[in-house]
Amino acid sequence: MENKKTKEKIEAMKKAGKIMGDTMQIVLDAIKPGMTELEVDKLAEKTIIEKGGLPAFKKVPGYKHTICAATNDVVVHGIPGKRVLKEGDIICVDCGVFVDGYFTDMAETIVVGGNDTTTQEVLKFLKVGQKALKNAIAQAKPGNRIGHISREMQKEVEGNGFSIVKSLIGHGVGKELHEWPEIPGYLDGKLEKTPLIVPGMTLALEVIYNMGSDEVVYENDDGWTIVTEDGSLSAVFERTILVTEKGPQIITPLPGEK
Repeated sequence: MENKKTKEKIEAMKKAGKIMGDTMQIVLDAIKPGMTELEVDKLAEKTIIEKGGLPAFKKVPGYKHTICAATNDVVVHGIPGKRVLKEGDIICVDCGVFVDGYFTDMAETIVVGGNDTTTQEVLKFLKVGQKALKNAIAQAKPGNRIGHISREMQKEVEGNGFSIVKSLIGHGVGKELHEWPEIPGYLDGKLEKTPLIVPGMTLALEVIYNMGSDEVVYENDDGWTIVTEDGSLSAVFERTILVTEKGPQIITPLPGEK
């Protein structure tokens, strides 16, 4: 299958990625106790549009919001609601930007009210996800395989006593929000059987993991919200990256992130 992008396509994705990273930082900086998930969503939408992009997730059939808001035990696809964020909650903001026919995808998890409002256990949990993503991105270079990325995520997360969610995965991204190849957060089978990484690929790498069991369930009948089965905390860290001849390049960076 094909994932390689032309120079023109890559430029569109970089434009979308810059908007996405800048928007994410503005949203993360604004989150505070007393704010609702819906208010976070509205801020993200307003910022993306002001910067010249379109909310990517609104192009997903049946989804009506700009972000997915995953608070505490919500894993992914949380519909932003009237839930009031409290000091010490953790929230993952998952968001995408669409520009000139191309998608980017990104997620970041933070502590509401700042890191001083939570425990060392939670801080370790979040730092492990950040490191797992960083290590995984470093593996996205020509000649490696998707399995190298998956193995690094699994090694860091499980090596620190947490659980990779095996039923949810990263993916290629570009003309469609979800493209080939699938990118699990764990090595499934033989590494050499996983897809080869080549220059021009654009990939959404996601570390999706739980503090407790890896089992997840749908929370209710909304058809979207997935939560941890045991009620433990969950987090996601995600970046869209471009594979170049020299290695990986983040195209949805937070300001100052390389």
